[in-house]
Amino acid sequence: MINQSSNHLFMIEPEVFYSNEQTADSNHYQKDHDAKFTKDDVQKKALEEFHKLKNKLEENGIKVTSMKGIPECPDHIFPNWFITFEDKTFQLFSMKAENRRLEKTKEMIEFLSMNYSLNGDLTEYENKNLFLEATSSMVIDRVNMIVYAAISSRTSSELTKKWCDDNNYELVLFETESHKGDAIYHTDVFMYVGQKIIGICFDVILPKYRQMVKEKVSRFHDIYEIEENQIMDFCGNSLEARNDSNEYFLIMSSRAFNALNDSQKEKLSKYYKKIIHSDLTTIEKYGGGSARCMLNELF
Repeated sequence: MINQSSNHLFMIEPEVFYSNEQTADSNHYQKDHDAKFTKDDVQKKALEEFHKLKNKLEENGIKVTSMKGIPECPDHIFPNWFITFEDKTFQLFSMKAENRRLEKTKEMIEFLSMNYSLNGDLTEYENKNLFLEATSSMVIDRVNMIVYAAISSRTSSELTKKWCDDNNYELVLFETESHKGDAIYHTDVFMYVGQKIIGICFDVILPKYRQMVKEKVSRFHDIYEIEENQIMDFCGNSLEARNDSNEYFLIMSSRAFNALNDSQKEKLSKYYKKIIHSDLTTIEKYGGGSARCMLNELF
């Protein structure tokens, strides 16, 4: 049986954390540094938020493996440069920002190689200015072999098509528009795929693609709709996970949880034992990413 969701998550404890100038042009959700706080202040607060989320996951029986980041990588807290599969293989991906390319450290690749065989590496495409940022660019329905991907400067249509062809996944490719009028930089900002339910914001998908995407996501899943304004609160940046008792959870930030309305919470309660949420204010503000971005799945 193929599992949609993992019971083992990977996190990277940040050695440094600050607003990454190299990602600011495409990530409209990150903010510049507030003059009131030093980089050390921001780093300390981000580290506290990291450990609180990790502890909450472990308290609910979800296994977490973490490694230490390196000083050259302000976004190392977001490990979205690799994917693992249940056949014990893993793949590496092409990252747009030069300092994000450094996140694929020798130590971390060697760690993954202890349990997984490398069977795909798109790193060479960084030199061709073609990018596909793994679990953030592609929201994957593993059970039904479908990839949902929104084209952006970090998600090349050419490279996404190549990956899906090479790995025998159906591709659902479309375009989006953020609150600033540009494409949303990562697909996982506004959607996630669970075992039985998909959370998605249709309003940010360009009208010419919207009906097609609605039909595709409705084939195998119930739909939980996220409102456009809720994207600003990171409601779409969620991840389903399970524990060893096969209980299912949805993971998000406290900001996202508090932005959900009662009917949304009621719907989600039918599919999840609990919504695990934690305060990620600093990480969201300066990193422009939330709970899902901080987690990668070890299958």
